Amino acid sequence: MRTGESVLGEADLALIHALQIAPRASWTQLSGVLGASPDTLARRWEHLAGGGYAWAAFLPRRLGVETPLYAWVEVDCAAGYSEETAVALAGDACTLGLHQMTGDSDLVMLVLCADLGALDDYLTRRVQRLPAVLRSRTHVVTGMHNARNLWRLGQLTPRQVQNLVAAVGPGASATACPSRRPRRLGELDEALLLELAGDARRSAAELSRTCGVSESTVRRRLDALLGAGTLIHHCVPAPRFSERPVWALIKADVPALEVTATATALSRLRHTRLVTSVSGRHNLAVGAWLRSVGELREVTTGMERAAPSIRITATALSLRAHKVGAQVIGPDGRRSHHTRPDIRNADPAWRRLT
Repeated sequence: MRTGESVLGEADLALIHALQIAPRASWTQLSGVLGASPDTLARRWEHLAGGGYAWAAFLPRRLGVETPLYAWVEVDCAAGYSEETAVALAGDACTLGLHQMTGDSDLVMLVLCADLGALDDYLTRRVQRLPAVLRSRTHVVTGMHNARNLWRLGQLTPRQVQNLVAAVGPGASATACPSRRPRRLGELDEALLLELAGDARRSAAELSRTCGVSESTVRRRLDALLGAGTLIHHCVPAPRFSERPVWALIKADVPALEVTATATALSRLRHTRLVTSVSGRHNLAVGAWLRSVGELREVTTGMERAAPSIRITATALSLRAHKVGAQVIGPDGRRSHHTRPDIRNADPAWRRLT
């Protein structure tokens, strides 16, 4: 299958863009903006999500008043075992992105852990014990600078966006800024986070049955989670079938006093999807989705124009995406399934394998 194969039409991309803005809007609310019947939109989304061509999910931004620990982990593998190792690690609940790479590392993954102790546990008892892993290098994310939605299409017109936000209300829009003070999460909050990691559009009725509480309680807790900025909405087309099928990891250095301003400037660029400040030899790591391999130079040049003090130190391209967010990507480029994030690292499945 060719990279960048086009199977998504204009109507599909418009629906995905609308769900990026209003992740839990009803089909009736979306119908008035997109000019298609609710039944047509529901069938279209069922085809996209069911076929693995797109998905809508929520990822944890913070654990109530606590901010979870993210880290970039680079892995070197024995020759011929990169894919086998990637498949094994993609099934772990704490990996939120995994790619086979060009450059200095065979694999790069973004890891979510409760704290440094849990990260050390995962690295020493899981990653470094895999037979084909030769070594790993870890860069702890000290700041995540992107907006709440990590991948925004530009399919809808400004008027359509305005009408959609008006239809669902500003509080239900993923573009809204958190308006409530974070609070410590309860068991129900964490259960909802786990359920929504696979499908952000699961109905309140379904969540009610799964979690054993009333629909009104589900709606109230979801409103609180969204209002407090606890959730990152991740609604995207599968990369291979999108307009930007090539993922790049760009490492850079900037003066310490300019990290925040530089990261803010880079976050505004269309290509950048994840801008992080990190520990280690480089203090910025940027994930970008490109139209082609040749666009990498244009992107790095644009970064230097946007932030003149930046120094690009390394670039690498993804040979194959094994995981995007919590979604596992199959060899055909389509989403095959998702893994439930292990929010508290209470009983990771991998621990039972070691």
